[in-house]
Amino acid sequence: MLSAEAAGPAEAPGRGVRSKSISPRQIPVIGVVTEDEEMQSVFKPMDLHRIITILEEKDKDDLEEKQLKYAKKMVQYYQNGLPLRELTQIFKILNLCAIKVENQPRFIESVYEILKLCGLPFLKKKASDEITYAEDTANSLALLGELMKIPSSELRIHICKCIIDFYHAEPPKKHIPGYQQVSSSYKIKMAEVGGLARTMVQSMILLENQLVEKLWVLKVLQHLSTSEVNCASMLKAQAASRICAHLNDPDPSGQLLFRSSEILWNLLEKSSKEEIIQQLSNLECLLALKEAFKNLFMRGFTHYDHQLRNDLLVITTIIAQNPGAPMIECGFTRDLILFATFNEDPFFSHGNSFHGTGGRGNKFAQMRYTLRLLRAMVSLEDENINTDLCEKETIQQLIGIFKNTIKDPNEKEEAIVLEIQSDILLILSGLCEYHIQRKEIFGTEGVNIILHVMKTDPKKLQSGLGYNVLLFSTLDSIWCCILGCYPSEDYFLEKEGIFLLLDILALNQKKFCNLILGIMVEFCDNPKTAAHINAWRGKKDQTAASLLIKLWRKEEKELGVKRDKNGKIVDTKNPLFTSFQEEQRIIPLPANCPSIAVMDVAENIRAKIYAVLGKLDFENLPGLSAEDFVTLCIIHRYLDFKVGEIWNEIYEEIKLEKLSPVTSDRTILESIITASQNIGKMVVSLQSEMIESQTRQDMQNEQKVYSKIQGTNKQRELANKSWENFLARTSNIKTLKKAKKLQEKAIESSKYNERPHNAVCHRTVIKGLNTTVSSGPVVTVESTPVRLLGGPLADTDIALKKLPVRGGALQKVKTVKILNEPKKSIPT
Repeated sequence: MLSAEAAGPAEAPGRGVRSKSISPRQIPVIGVVTEDEEMQSVFKPMDLHRIITILEEKDKDDLEEKQLKYAKKMVQYYQNGLPLRELTQIFKILNLCAIKVENQPRFIESVYEILKLCGLPFLKKKASDEITYAEDTANSLALLGELMKIPSSELRIHICKCIIDFYHAEPPKKHIPGYQQVSSSYKIKMAEVGGLARTMVQSMILLENQLVEKLWVLKVLQHLSTSEVNCASMLKAQAASRICAHLNDPDPSGQLLFRSSEILWNLLEKSSKEEIIQQLSNLECLLALKEAFKNLFMRGFTHYDHQLRNDLLVITTIIAQNPGAPMIECGFTRDLILFATFNEDPFFSHGNSFHGTGGRGNKFAQMRYTLRLLRAMVSLEDENINTDLCEKETIQQLIGIFKNTIKDPNEKEEAIVLEIQSDILLILSGLCEYHIQRKEIFGTEGVNIILHVMKTDPKKLQSGLGYNVLLFSTLDSIWCCILGCYPSEDYFLEKEGIFLLLDILALNQKKFCNLILGIMVEFCDNPKTAAHINAWRGKKDQTAASLLIKLWRKEEKELGVKRDKNGKIVDTKNPLFTSFQEEQRIIPLPANCPSIAVMDVAENIRAKIYAVLGKLDFENLPGLSAEDFVTLCIIHRYLDFKVGEIWNEIYEEIKLEKLSPVTSDRTILESIITASQNIGKMVVSLQSEMIESQTRQDMQNEQKVYSKIQGTNKQRELANKSWENFLARTSNIKTLKKAKKLQEKAIESSKYNERPHNAVCHRTVIKGLNTTVSSGPVVTVESTPVRLLGGPLADTDIALKKLPVRGGALQKVKTVKILNEPKKSIPT
C-alpha cells in the first residue's frame, strides 16, 4: 500500500546506527500492513440488505451486470467461511440467484460459488451463537432441499455435493481472529432439525428419467440415512417404497441398486422396522425386489454381486414376516423355491453381506437367511405353499443339508450351524405334521438326524450357543415327523430312541419335561414301547417308573400340594389341590369355559405321568421303593380324584348360584362326592398299611443287623479273652502251672476209666514239653552248611536283593563231582 506521508520519523542516533542528516522534504515510502491487521478488516460490516434489494430489482438497464457484480463481491467477502449471524441473509441471496438461473444462465456461477462456501465450516463469534442461531441455520439448510425443485441439472448436482461436504468438512483456509469454527457435527444436526432428508426424498419425484441427478440424490440420502432422526423423517416421506420401486431403473454403472439397498438397510436398522415392512409390502416393491434378486442370482458372478444378492434376500426375509405381503401373488415365493433347489458357483469369498455374521469361506450366511424365509413361509400353514415345497423334494434336500452341517463345524460358526439346524427341523415339522406320506418321506434318514441331536453332550445345553433351541426343535420334530408313522416309530425304538428320551428326562430340566412326557404318552400306543421303557436304567440303576414317580413328587412340591412327611394324602376331600387352587375362589363360569380343576390338567405334568404309567398298567413296575409305592397309590387314582374334584366344583357353583337341584340329582351328586372322598380315605388306608409294613420290615432288617453286630462283638470278646489268657500263661509261672494242671486233668478225664483187656496203651503226653497249647508234629531242621552259603562278598549269578539270614550273599559253587558215576556205554 502506498502512502503520501512517511511511516514515521527517522531513526534517532545513539543506538549503534550512524547518524544521518534529516532531509527537509518528505519521501514517499511503502507502508506495510501486518497479517493480523488484514484479517481484522475481512469481516467489516457488509450491507447484505442492499445486495438483496439489488437482486430483487427488475426492469432496469445493466441490472444483470450490477447484480452479478454484487453477488461476486459477497462471495469474495466470505471466502473463509459463513458467520452464523449472517446465514439467513446469505441463503436468501443464494435463493434469489438460483431462481434467476433458469432465465439468466450467467447466475449459475454465483450459485456454485455460494454453495462451495456452504461446504466450509460455519463460524461463530460467541459460544452461544450455535444455540442462538440454531433455528435460522436449520431453516437455511432446509432451503437446499427446496432448491432441488429448480429444473437445472447442474444446480441439483452442486446442491448434492454441498450436502455431502457436510460429512467431509474441510478446515477454513485461514484463522480469523474473533471467530471460531462451529463443531464438526453442527451442520449435520441442523440438517436433521430442518428436515432436509424429507425434502431430498420428495425431490426424487422430479428425477424419474434423470439418472445422473438421481444417483447424486441417492448418494446424499445414503449419508443422511446414517442418522435415526433423518431415517424417521425419510419414512414420513415414504422413502422405503419410493426407493424400492425404482431398484430396476436403467443404470449402466450399477450404483443405483447398490446405493438403494444401503439406504434400505440403514432405514431397517435405525427406524421402525414395522413401518418399513408396511411400506414395502406391496406388489410394486416386491416385483422390483424379485427382478433385482433374480438378475443378480442368474447373472451375478463377482463377490460384489453375491453380497448384494444376499442383502436383497435378507430384506425379503424381513418383509415376509408380514402375513399380508403378496409374496405368492408376485411369484417371488415360487422363484425362491426354485432357486433353493439349484446346486451352487464353489463359494470362496470372505464375507456374506452386512448381516452375514460368520460363514467366512462358506455359504452359511446365505443358507441361514434362506431357511429363515422358508420357515416364515411354512409357518403360515398355507397348504399350497407346503405342497409346492414337498413336490420340489424339499424334505429330502433339507435332510441332506442337515447332514452336511454335522461334519466338523468350525467353533466360531457353531452358533450359526445350530440356528440352521433348528430352522431345518422346524420347517420339516411344519411340512410333515398332518401328513403320513410326508412322514414316510422323512423316513429313517430323518430319524437318524434326530437321534444324532439327542446324543448331544448334556453339558452343552448350558453353553448358551443354542443347543436348548435345537433340542426343542428336535423334540417338536419327533412329535410331528415320527409319531403316527409306524415304520418310523419302530425304527426310532430299534435305535434306542426311548432310552435317549428318558436320558434327557432324567436331566431334570423342567423346560423339557412336559414335551418329552407328551411324546412318551403318544409312543405308548405302540405295543413295543412298554418293554423299552421298563428296560431303561439310569444313574444308580434307576428305573423309568422310579424316575416318573420322582418327577411327580417334585411337581407336587412345586405346586404346593399337601402331603405329610411320608407322602400320604392330607386332605381326602381335595387330594390333588394345589396352593393356587386353594387361593382361588370358585366362581360360576359359562359351560364353554374351563374351570380351575380342568385347567390344572394342562398346566402341569401330573396328567402325562399318570397316562404313561397307565400304559404300563401300574403293575410289576421294577425298581420302586416304599416311598414310590406310597406315591403310586395317588397316581393310580389320579383320574378318580380329578373327576371328584370337578363334581365338587359343580356342586359349589350350584350353591353360589343359589340353584336347587331336584331330589334325584341332589342324591346322585352327593353320592358321587361321597364316593370320591371314600376313594381318598381308601387310598390313605392303603398308604398307611404300606408304611406300617415297610416300618415292620425295616425293624426286622434292623434287628438282623443288630444280631449280626452282637455276634461279631461276642466273638471279638472271646478272642480278646483267649489272648489275655495266653499272655497270662507266658508271663506268669504260677498261671502257667495252673493251666498245665488243668490241661492234664482234662486229658485224664477224657480217658476211659476201664482199659480194655489186652489193650496196648501209648503215652499221649510228650516228656519235657513246657507248653499248655496243643502240640503238632515235631520236625527237626538242620541249618544249611556255611560252605554252600558263602561269605558276604560271594559272587552270584542270580540278582537277589534280599540278604540271607546268615553268611551274606550266595557264592558260586563249583561243579560237584558225583562219586560212583555210572560209565557211559559206548555204542558198538
